[in-house]
Amino acid sequence: MFRYIVNSGIVAIGVIVVSIVSALLSGYALSKIRFKGSSLVLVLALSTMMIPFEMTMIPQYLLFHTLNLIDTYWVFYLPALNYAFGTFLAKQFMDQLPTALREAAIIDGAKERTVFWKIYFPLCIPIVATMIILQFLAVWNDLLWPLLALNSPDKYTIQLGLAMFTYNQGLNKLP
Repeated sequence: MFRYIVNSGIVAIGVIVVSIVSALLSGYALSKIRFKGSSLVLVLALSTMMIPFEMTMIPQYLLFHTLNLIDTYWVFYLPALNYAFGTFLAKQFMDQLPTALREAAIIDGAKERTVFWKIYFPLCIPIVATMIILQFLAVWNDLLWPLLALNSPDKYTIQLGLAMFTYNQGLNKLP
């Protein structure tokens, strides 16, 4: 059981880091940087939330199988790059922050990366905490994707380990 908890922690921490960094960067770009088609990008990102996971799990599995990534932690980290709900939350939160902060920093000679990490990221700590909690609960409780993506028991997450333990115990009780 301890190994399953460690595996779940590895998966959860990796997915949280990847998804939150990606969501914050894309939310910042959609909120503060004006570019052609930004509203279309937001609509396309949000439209991915309308497709249930059950419809995309087999194509995702086939893609990761083709890339030889099945039974690795990459099958959890790569899909986390598109955290559409987090992008939406970050964009809405950053819309409330003054754009004058960015303009003043750029006038003072700061690069876009510096503006984001030194000015906007510290102001986004409340939304980061919210996204961490939401992502942790989603990843920790996930059973279906680890069941498909992981083959070796030494990489099972806690939910998958408990399901296999329960399943095996039930088999032992059959006549």
